[in-house]
Amino acid sequence: MDYVLQIAGLIVVYAILAESMDLASGHTGLLSLAHAGFFGIGAYVAGILTLRTGCGFTVGLLGAACVAAIVSFGFSVPTLRLNDDYFVIGTFAFQMILSSILDNWVSVTHGSLGIRGIPRARVGGFEFNSPAEFLVLGCCCFVLVKWIVNRLVSSPFGRVLHAIREDEIFAKANGKNTLYFKIIVFAFSAGLAASAGSLYAHYVSYIDPSSFTVMESILILSMTIVGGAGSRWGPVMGAVLLVGLPELLRFLGVPSSFSANVRQMVYGSLLIIMIMFRPRGVVGHAGFSQRGI
Repeated sequence: MDYVLQIAGLIVVYAILAESMDLASGHTGLLSLAHAGFFGIGAYVAGILTLRTGCGFTVGLLGAACVAAIVSFGFSVPTLRLNDDYFVIGTFAFQMILSSILDNWVSVTHGSLGIRGIPRARVGGFEFNSPAEFLVLGCCCFVLVKWIVNRLVSSPFGRVLHAIREDEIFAKANGKNTLYFKIIVFAFSAGLAASAGSLYAHYVSYIDPSSFTVMESILILSMTIVGGAGSRWGPVMGAVLLVGLPELLRFLGVPSSFSANVRQMVYGSLLIIMIMFRPRGVVGHAGFSQRGI
């Protein structure tokens, strides 16, 4: 039972990640390959703050979100002036830079050795030790993130994001400063990804650069596409499918040395199937246009 709860906890973390990716890609049309970098920033900032300053989970999570948003702002001001494929290449380069920093800034990140001994999350004197307790915490965080995202995309601000996604030139012609909106939503998306990183760090208690590579960014983007970009529950469905289904390989007797390769084959096959037979995702609807995806 603990194993099932552990997987459920990871699904919740990745559901938050997929929601943050969907805010940028699904609702605004900003296809990013840097989300694992912001995920890693959140994990490292929360871990370092907790270990070196003794601050609580909430302070670490807020600090991680703020740092990721600031880093995103510095990156997006020049990069969001690029369009379409060039922006994707820019986010890919940024992801590679972040991965290199995590690997080589040994005095802070401990390099490939990673950071171990991150304490469990503690809120109001209660420590979330067991998988079941963490699942409750993760679900509370997910509900809060989901509420924030839904309020944002259904507001006038969100309608401008949808206009940018559908036709940025038209949005500009209507007097909207599209660069401003894209910078804000990208920073907000990065902050949500970092909050998922903070949860992840306190859950696994050990982080290293191998968990925050470009392949992880592709996985997060795949969750959004497979579930249904821009739909209400698509990112959640994508997280359930791409985190939960590969775990079934453990019950099929697949050797551990081979399971990682099979997992990548499963991801690739799902993407091909979805693009061919249901390009709007599992729960996407026909009236939605996925510009940029």
